[in-house]
Amino acid sequence: MKTDKSMDRVTKSNRWMPQSRSYWGHIFDLRGFVVVILLTLATAAAQTATKPSKHDNSVYAELAKAPGKAAARRNPLAADHDAAAAGGKLFAQHCAECHGDMAEGGKKGPSLLVDDVQQAPPGTLFWLLTNGVVRRGMPVWSKLPEPQRWQLVTFIKSLGSPSRTVPSGEKSPQP
Repeated sequence: MKTDKSMDRVTKSNRWMPQSRSYWGHIFDLRGFVVVILLTLATAAAQTATKPSKHDNSVYAELAKAPGKAAARRNPLAADHDAAAAGGKLFAQHCAECHGDMAEGGKKGPSLLVDDVQQAPPGTLFWLLTNGVVRRGMPVWSKLPEPQRWQLVTFIKSLGSPSRTVPSGEKSPQP
């Protein structure tokens, strides 16, 4: 008769049968399984316990990924005040749900009022609108006509301008 270390029993019909586990073998396997589950749960709890800061820089790191050629693009509607108003309407239709009514940020989208966004070149914002950040929930807006994307860029950039918050001719309030 042949012997094999993985099989240790022979039946009368000469078939190899695997050795059945002992009671303790099952206990040790169950304990290992429970340890793995507990470690997984502890890791998940630790990750959810650390909340990101209000202005998580990793969200805005996507701005740096714009290619140089795209970032160098100039906004053809930068001086058009009507473009900012039209961009505001587009923002209310397409963006406010995630970024908040005043672009202050919401549950799904980050604030667009932070310096990282306001100081970004218009071409970078246009590139980000065109390509989105799908893994973070930002949709691709390439099907939106190019002039409308530039209107959105104009509106977003106008949110950080002093003329947006202070009427012309008046001094800005001192903090």
